[in-house]
Amino acid sequence: MSVEIQNKKVGTQGIFYIEKDKAMVAEMVYTMPSAETMIIEHTEVSESLKGQNIGTKLVKNAVEYARKNKLKIIPLCPFTLSVFKRHPEEYADVWLK
Repeated sequence: MSVEIQNKKVGTQGIFYIEKDKAMVAEMVYTMPSAETMIIEHTEVSESLKGQNIGTKLVKNAVEYARKNKLKIIPLCPFTLSVFKRHPEEYADVWLK
């Protein structure tokens, strides 16, 4: 199944999300405390998408966005932090510790 991850940003608040039948079925909430820093605060995936690595796809999407926009990420979200810790070399360029 192919999923489209969308990004909506309003001011310093943002969300990467997946919609299905006009309902949000996965989300990653972030804030931008400065022009070069993104804080990932929360990730949630609905039961209907469990087992499809959607959470990891949201993380990778956020990392691509950060690289493209020359941002550093502070992973406050426990899930995102666990992904970063599993592959620190993959995220070293964007991970603000």
